[in-house]
Amino acid sequence: MILSEAPKSNNNTKLMHIKEFFGFSHSSSSKSLHSFQSTDRRKPPPSSYDSSKSAAMEEAIVNSEPIITKWDPDSSEFNRITFLFRHGRAESDEFVNSVNSLRRAMDFFISENSTSPVLVLAQQLMQAAMRRLEKEFYQILSENRQNLDPESISSRSSDRSTVDGETSDLITEFDRVSADLKSIADCMIDSGYGKECVKIYKVIRKSIVDETLYRLGTEKFKISRIMRWNWDSLEHVIKNWMNSIKIAVNTLFRGEKILCDHVFSRSEIIRESCFSEITKDGAIALFRFPELITKGKKDSDKIFLLMELYEANSDVLPEIEVIFDSVSTSAIKTQAQTSMEKLADSIRDILSEFGSTIQKDSSKNPAPGGGIHPLTRSAMNYISSLGDYAGTLSDILTAENSPIPSSYMETIGADDALSSPVAAQLGWLILVLLCKLDTKAELYKDVSLSYLFLANNLNFIVKTAATTNLNTLVGTEWVTNHRSKVKVYAAKYEATAWNRVVNSLPESWTEETAAEGLKRFNAAFEEAYRKQISWRVEDGNLRDELKTAIAKKVVPIYREFYEGCVEKVNVGVERNDLVKAFGVRFSPDDLGNYLSDLFHGVSLSSSQKG
Repeated sequence: MILSEAPKSNNNTKLMHIKEFFGFSHSSSSKSLHSFQSTDRRKPPPSSYDSSKSAAMEEAIVNSEPIITKWDPDSSEFNRITFLFRHGRAESDEFVNSVNSLRRAMDFFISENSTSPVLVLAQQLMQAAMRRLEKEFYQILSENRQNLDPESISSRSSDRSTVDGETSDLITEFDRVSADLKSIADCMIDSGYGKECVKIYKVIRKSIVDETLYRLGTEKFKISRIMRWNWDSLEHVIKNWMNSIKIAVNTLFRGEKILCDHVFSRSEIIRESCFSEITKDGAIALFRFPELITKGKKDSDKIFLLMELYEANSDVLPEIEVIFDSVSTSAIKTQAQTSMEKLADSIRDILSEFGSTIQKDSSKNPAPGGGIHPLTRSAMNYISSLGDYAGTLSDILTAENSPIPSSYMETIGADDALSSPVAAQLGWLILVLLCKLDTKAELYKDVSLSYLFLANNLNFIVKTAATTNLNTLVGTEWVTNHRSKVKVYAAKYEATAWNRVVNSLPESWTEETAAEGLKRFNAAFEEAYRKQISWRVEDGNLRDELKTAIAKKVVPIYREFYEGCVEKVNVGVERNDLVKAFGVRFSPDDLGNYLSDLFHGVSLSSSQKG
């Protein structure tokens, strides 16, 4: 509630009672001091009464009468359309000083001789003066909207020394206008008319705040409307809000706070309450927007917009806490803090739900050719994007509120890179993905293809972690350990896919069994080749490593056997003719050419199959 009394003067309350006691209104006619002295006979003052000071106070009332009467807006049509503070500083200062002298005189008679007839005239003069000051206060606020623009005020406060000539003129005009407003506000508050002054100020300045917020594109959104927005509309409104809140806090609210504190510096209670009523509706609606957004459906993709909202809110929250630091504005500050908390809760919920979504993935279609599963690609793109928001997540995730199981946290050492809440959270999501990939690998009927699938997908995960911001979070040790696991899966693939081919060659052979050995190897190699020609390894380095390993495993042992056959079976036969002689298809040199075709995911054509 706005208080009209000045905080340090009990006599203001007395002045308010005098207005009621004498029953005067703003339209009361003025009488001279002499007429009251000659017609009004009241009981004499107390014996301790200081007659000399009384004479001085009476003289102050007399001296104030001419200028107050001159500017009484009800005295003539001319006074209604003329403004005192446009007539120069000297006359406006004289008027305000006269009103202050009149108030002090009234204070004296209220305290020392409350039955003095001069109080009637003094009260009439005071009412006329207040009518004038109300009119001036309204006029100055109304016609100086540009000079009192919040952006000008806030920029003036932050840096007055770097302005150019044009801005300097504006600042000088602001100083003049704000000084006039303060002078009037001080005078009216001291005279017991603070309520009237504040009412005018609130109406005009609140309209400016509301208009500015409207131009910024902010409004009082309803949750029902937000729920109907599509993704593009939601993103557009959120981006606009993030731009608007910076201007609203750093310019609009900050500027209004500076102006309100200056104009009503006479009373802390008045300035705080006045500022609250001017900004409360607009500020609460603005700061509540993020909370409304969190009430919508918690889609996993929405987390990035929510984190940007959190960052925007976090950037201005310290300034919000400075601007809205009073009891009167505590609800505004609380709303901003609540929105931050709701955003953090919603982000944690989405992270938890994302992990559950991976665990619940029930697709039964294996990745073609043991390649990278769509779940692996989408999950790692998502997790690596989360790594880009590590700073924001560090504010949101703590050991106490982390959505990951405590049993997982217990496995992490204090010196482990994953010991931080953010790294632990992202490490947990990767672990959930790895566990799901183990179940996906079981969908393949061929064990060797299962191992190739695991090598492919783990390699993709490791490469993503090593080449994004995840690297600084999970640490080089994690990357190194999981690269080793890729090699383990690759080795198991090689063994299960190619040991049968290698083992098809006899350990010992004769001239009679050589041909059979060659044929058996050729059949095993052809079968492996035809089966694996459609298998995939997207990463070029891993693909080359696998081909090299297979070649080292298969080609040397076959070459040794093949060349032995040439030496022992038919020395006169050219090596290249051995294929015809024994009815086999592949020479040692052919193997390398065929192996080079592998892991591109290309099926054999009908002619190639023939």
